[in-house]
Amino acid sequence: MKLFLPGLLFTIVWLAISGSFTIPNLIFGIVVAALSLSMVRHQWSESSTYWRRAPAILFLAVLFLKELALSAWTVARLVLTPKMELKPGIFAYPLKLDTDFEITLLANLITLTPGTLSVDVSEDRSKLYVHALDCSDVEATKRSIADGFERRIMEAFRK
Repeated sequence: MKLFLPGLLFTIVWLAISGSFTIPNLIFGIVVAALSLSMVRHQWSESSTYWRRAPAILFLAVLFLKELALSAWTVARLVLTPKMELKPGIFAYPLKLDTDFEITLLANLITLTPGTLSVDVSEDRSKLYVHALDCSDVEATKRSIADGFERRIMEAFRK
């Protein structure tokens, strides 16, 4: 029962991303959410309280939707500009996260945000390599990830 809220959240995100609000797609979303959560259930410690994490998970979801909208707007504006002055590139983002679940979640949130793509994780799991459509200010992008997704992931999934 303690994974009900994340499962519901995963299902809602699936429906929003797929854009199909049919019964078969809802059932598919529930199955995928259940399978996903069953793979990481051991990382949800028994000592942590479910209701303490629920608001942090909700804030992470809201942050993702906000970043998704803002980055989609930014990418659309860049693409529609007659004279595109983009500086695409790859940069190494220093990770504060250490579990596979947290690193994977961060990489997926970055990849799902338009204009960015997680490329690889270093062997020692200290860096995440990210491709960005515009690398004109890499430090600002790193700060945005650290103060946004990474901080919210730590708040939601650390004891």
